[in-house]
Amino acid sequence: MYKIDFNNPIHIHFIGIGGISMSGLAKILLSEGFTVSGSDSHSSALTDELTGDGCLVSVPQSAGNITNDIDLVVYTAAIHPDNPEFKAAKEAGLPMLTRAELLGQIMTMYKNAINIAGTHGKTTTTSMVSEILLAANMDPTISVGGILNSIGGNTRVGGNKYFVAEACEYTNSFLSFNPTMNIILNVKEDHLDFFKDIDDIRHSFKLFTEKLPSDGTLIINTDIDNYEYFYQDTDCEVITFGSDPAKSMYSASDITYDELGRCTYSLLINGEKADTITLGVPGLHNVYNSLAAIAAARKLSVDMEHIKAGLSNFKGTNRRFEKKGTFNGVTVIDDYAHHPDEIRATLSSAAHYPHNNVWVVFQPHTYSRTKLLFNEFADALSHADKVVLAKIYAARETDTLGISSADLCEKIKSLGKECVYIDNFEDIEKYLLKNCINGDLLITMGAGDVYQIGEDLLK
Repeated sequence: MYKIDFNNPIHIHFIGIGGISMSGLAKILLSEGFTVSGSDSHSSALTDELTGDGCLVSVPQSAGNITNDIDLVVYTAAIHPDNPEFKAAKEAGLPMLTRAELLGQIMTMYKNAINIAGTHGKTTTTSMVSEILLAANMDPTISVGGILNSIGGNTRVGGNKYFVAEACEYTNSFLSFNPTMNIILNVKEDHLDFFKDIDDIRHSFKLFTEKLPSDGTLIINTDIDNYEYFYQDTDCEVITFGSDPAKSMYSASDITYDELGRCTYSLLINGEKADTITLGVPGLHNVYNSLAAIAAARKLSVDMEHIKAGLSNFKGTNRRFEKKGTFNGVTVIDDYAHHPDEIRATLSSAAHYPHNNVWVVFQPHTYSRTKLLFNEFADALSHADKVVLAKIYAARETDTLGISSADLCEKIKSLGKECVYIDNFEDIEKYLLKNCINGDLLITMGAGDVYQIGEDLLK
């Protein structure tokens, strides 16, 4: 693998520079004096920002963008071998790195590389850790998978002592990283178009743990089945959190909710009350995300006042129970949930939020996930009062695997829940305008473009 010498900046070209993670890495390299160029299929706010920072961005992608002054090419997992720039770089014999390999090398520049992993909760917990370090004036460099308003985007370029990064397991990306601290929030079935089964996923997270050096730290949720498996062959420090105070160093008790579903709880450290924590985001699941963030912050010697301030300051990232506005007295929330556990967590949050009926407009994400977790999706969605299903968002897939949203609709109705399937956004919007009433809560949900429905209604 090509190794970057960060003391000798070169010209690096990004294929797919408009992606939220790629654009962030480009910004970090620009701050280190590298010449950065890149391309994407279309312009966006992220590519416009990069242009303003001095990056040469080309739209669309073409072989001509691979010029002879480029020293290294970086590409995402979404780039296919028949991409014109990928092919041109290969033919030119240029060194190439994946996005994950570049991120792993960037981590080596920092004294503390904090990686937050898990099937879900990564973006929120990464943001919580970031807010705490910002509150403590520790000048972190941040790479998060969502827009964090306090840093005005998805990336913050700070000092070289703390790097906080979201670590995704898909295609084993996080196995290219070089962490000093790993947080594992949960390990569940997902991305089954890549992983064979849950055992394959667990093995990947075990390898992720084994990336830690002997003086590194693992922070892990004791609610994970057989959580000891992940660190049994390592000699790193292990810090635990979870719902059971008997086996978790960090846990919570006396959990209460305010009028918007935000939690206040007693922080327990080794079973003893240490403080009272108030969160700025709703949902019981965020209590456990915050426990992981607290454990990381205390390991990094942050005092409790700054920890409490950071958690209170954190009001959420985009597409994580994000209030978008109201129409006709109906509150619109948008949420990225695309896994049954995430749907349950979001609907649990909604239960503590002001509402008459809870409507969910759900856009399943990928045929493989929908097929393999079919019954779990139906059960999770049945906790809403009324469900509207959009077409499955294919993302990277082309084979329907014989599954559709119409099938999921019939399953949900068999559970006694009101559900309709409407195959286009315009008709979904007309249906909601006709049927949602003053005081209802409408949640657009999914990892695709379902958020557009709520935005159109608010117009």
